[in-house]
Amino acid sequence: MRIITFNANGIRAAARKGFFDWLPHQHADVVCIQETKAQAHQLTDPIFWPDGWDCYYSDAQKKGYSGVAIYSRHKPDAVEAVLGYAECPEFETEGRWLEARYGSLSVISLYMPSGSSGNERQTIKYRLMDCLYAYLSSLRNNSREYIICADWNIVHTEADIKNWRANQKNSGCLPEERAWLDRLYGELGYVDAFRQIDQAPEQYTWWSNRGQAWAKNVGWRIDYQVVSPGLANCVSATKIYQNQRFSDHAPLIIDYNLEL
Repeated sequence: MRIITFNANGIRAAARKGFFDWLPHQHADVVCIQETKAQAHQLTDPIFWPDGWDCYYSDAQKKGYSGVAIYSRHKPDAVEAVLGYAECPEFETEGRWLEARYGSLSVISLYMPSGSSGNERQTIKYRLMDCLYAYLSSLRNNSREYIICADWNIVHTEADIKNWRANQKNSGCLPEERAWLDRLYGELGYVDAFRQIDQAPEQYTWWSNRGQAWAKNVGWRIDYQVVSPGLANCVSATKIYQNQRFSDHAPLIIDYNLEL
């Protein structure tokens, strides 16, 4: 089974840059997209509903903002767009959560907010992190397995960011955020699927559009596939696709020894 996760930074912009020309050649079973920046009714071009895929969107109420999607070669048993935490309505109102269920496996497309625009959004980010941690903790009590395709908007270690020291006070690299990932992996046992295969530093999924960051590989690894512990040994191959640029993020491709 091959899963691709990709922050499109606008699915219509990614389409203009060739994403949907590239996708059919990737032999993916599931594609999780974050930051669609569109509402489904605006996506009238058939390119956004490609043949051979079941396509699901969870949109932000605000036009041109956030939004997630899942494309699946296999029709899910169910699709859920509601996380259900009253204290964190942004998961629904900002289109940040979408779950497809296949038997005992769930694949989730998740887009956590950035706090880089100021204290208010950072406070919202922390609140959503708290809600999500509680939810992911509760999942450890059931028999389902999970693959969470997420733009966390958080780097985990020094190996995941080029300018470690310079970013210690910036959202996405704050000690509290990185400690949250420590707890996710340590206390709850979830696994960073990419790091199961590739331990090399300077493997990034996002580059700023400023200062020739892409050309100089001054990046951040903030896009993940995080799996429940029972899937840790199923990861067979990983790749960050960088041959073409469809966004300021790169697609993360991971193969699993699983079948849907």
